[in-house]
Amino acid sequence: MKLKAFLRLVRWPNLLFFALTQILFVYCIIHPIMFASGAVPNIKGVYLVLLVVSYVLIYAEGYVINDYFDLNIDQINKPDKVVVEKIISRRWVIFWHVFLSVVGIAIGFYIDWKTDVQFLGLLNTGIVGLLFLYSISLKKKLLVGNILVSILTAWAILVVTFCETSNLLNLDIIGSYTQKITRISFLYTAFAFVISIVREVVKDMEDIDGDRRYGCNTMPIAWGVQSTKVFVSVWLVVLIAMLLVVQFYVLILNWWWSAAYSFLLIIVPLLYIFKLLLKAKTSKDYHHLSSLIKMVMFAGILSMLFFRIYLQ
Repeated sequence: MKLKAFLRLVRWPNLLFFALTQILFVYCIIHPIMFASGAVPNIKGVYLVLLVVSYVLIYAEGYVINDYFDLNIDQINKPDKVVVEKIISRRWVIFWHVFLSVVGIAIGFYIDWKTDVQFLGLLNTGIVGLLFLYSISLKKKLLVGNILVSILTAWAILVVTFCETSNLLNLDIIGSYTQKITRISFLYTAFAFVISIVREVVKDMEDIDGDRRYGCNTMPIAWGVQSTKVFVSVWLVVLIAMLLVVQFYVLILNWWWSAAYSFLLIIVPLLYIFKLLLKAKTSKDYHHLSSLIKMVMFAGILSMLFFRIYLQ
């Protein structure tokens, strides 16, 4: 019972998603490009495992501390999913927050010590601090919390490229693979950021009742639901347009299966989400939209597999 509650508290499916994202990005994109250029990655083997574990722990502590401060709101928005106090005491929640934070930060410093990676420990410390600030205040501020969560979601991808910075700035081989890795990194980072913004704002529409009662100044409360729908719609159009442009270049490379996959499992579902958004009225509708968006995020991450196939 306690184990099941703890796994729910740390959102284990989301943590698996983050771990899969980093592993696929390394093995399907970073390593094939670097090995083809004769470069040796900073992050591989046990150090890749440690990097993934550190971010799983850091994102887990973020969920833990968020639920600690969101107890009253969650009792209104999702009473059947409340874990804090109901199953796990507040004291143990704080213990897990501190433990997960410390271990996640320590692993970052260990990677700095043992590899050519620099400042990962300090960055991990900063992320822990931002997640704490988000939980106590930033999430209640208009758009600030949404943007922060989206940045941290995208950072799960970008941090892998950051760990290879010393390789990417090696003047002896710069240009042989740097541009490829940089372009693909920012492509997936942009996708993760935009779709996260969309999902975060949709979740705000889902949770509007509890947020309003406890003084959160989220977009649906500050601007109204209709204006918020316009905001989300614009970002969906931007995302779809961006993906269509990418597919144009993919087709030039004759990556036909990749283009078909992206169109059928990412672009078409986004168009469907756009249609459902216009009709959505209830919390249940917005929850359904949020789940569909998460599926599209998953499909987007799995598209990295095509790089492994075509870059060989």
